[in-house]
Amino acid sequence: MAPVALVVFTHPVPDSFGAAVRDRVVEGLGQAGWEVDLDDLYATGFDPMNPDPAAQKSRIRRLRRSRALVFVHPTWWGGPPAMTLGWIEQVWALAPRLARRRMRRLVVVTTHGSSRARNALQGSPGRLIFMRYLRLGCHPRARSHWLAFYDNDRAGDEERQAFMDRVADRMSDLQPIGG
Repeated sequence: MAPVALVVFTHPVPDSFGAAVRDRVVEGLGQAGWEVDLDDLYATGFDPMNPDPAAQKSRIRRLRRSRALVFVHPTWWGGPPAMTLGWIEQVWALAPRLARRRMRRLVVVTTHGSSRARNALQGSPGRLIFMRYLRLGCHPRARSHWLAFYDNDRAGDEERQAFMDRVADRMSDLQPIGG
C-alpha cells in the first residue's frame, strides 16, 4: 500500500496557471509512488470562516492517514490565501498532535506576482508560516521543500513551462520516507 500525500490546492480559477502547476504536482507524486489525495478548497466549497463540523472531521481523517502534506497556492500580499490559512486553522491546528508528527514531508509550491527581491524585503511571511511554524509540528526528521515561482506577473510562457517542469521533476523525485 502506497503512502498518502495530501495535496491542499487553493485557487479560485479552475483553469489557472496554479491549476496547471497542481496537475504537475499530482502527476509527479504519482510517479514517485505516492497515493495522492487532492483537497481542492474552492471546488469543495471550503469556508475558511465558518467550519462545517462534518467536513472538518473528514479533512482531519484525511490528514491522519497522510505522510506528506503538499500545499499548492498563489502568494497574495506576501502570504497564502485566506482559504489556505483557514485550512491550517481548521484542520492542521485541530488535528491530534500524533497525526501531525507522523508527517514525513512538507512541500509548498507557490507562485508570486512580485519578484524574489520584493518578497525578501517583505520578510517572506508565507515561507515563514510553512517552513518554520508548520514544519515544527511535523515528524522531527521530516523533510521540507519550498518551490516558488517569482515574478509571475511579468513571466512568459517559457518561464512558466520551465517552472512546471521543475515542479514535476521535484515531485517525481520525492520518494516516500518510511513509517
